[in-house]
Amino acid sequence: MNDSPTNHSPHDRLDSFGIYKVACQLFDDFWTDSEILEKDFRGRELVKQQVRSLDSICANIEEGYGRGFGKEFPQHLKIARGEARESRGRYERCRRLLPSDLIAKRLETLDHIIGGLTKTIHTIEEKSRQGMMDK
Repeated sequence: MNDSPTNHSPHDRLDSFGIYKVACQLFDDFWTDSEILEKDFRGRELVKQQVRSLDSICANIEEGYGRGFGKEFPQHLKIARGEARESRGRYERCRRLLPSDLIAKRLETLDHIIGGLTKTIHTIEEKSRQGMMDK
C-alpha cells in the first residue's frame, strides 16, 4: 500500500499544483481524524459527509484539470472551493469531538486551500478576459 497522497506519473503536471497536493494530504490526514470521530454516534454521521466533501475537493480539481484549461477548469475549481468551505464548516461543527488544536490546524489548511483556489480561479478568469480583449 502506498501512503503517498498523490500517485501520478512523474510527468503529470497536476502534481505541481500545490493546492491539489495540500488537498490530497488533508484527505489522508482525515483518516486519523475519522478514527477519533468514529467513537461517537454523531461523529460517525459526520465522517460519512466529511469524507465525501474532502474527496470531492481533490476529485473536482482532477476532473477540471483533466478537461483542460477552457471554461470548465475554473468551474470545477469553484465546485472544489465550495466543497472546501463545506468541509471547513463541518470541522467547526466537530469541535466537541476533536481536539481544539487539531481543529485549528485543519481550518488553517482549509483556509489555505480556499484562498489558493480563489486566487487560481481569479487568475484563470482574468487571463481569459484579457485573451478575449486581445482578439
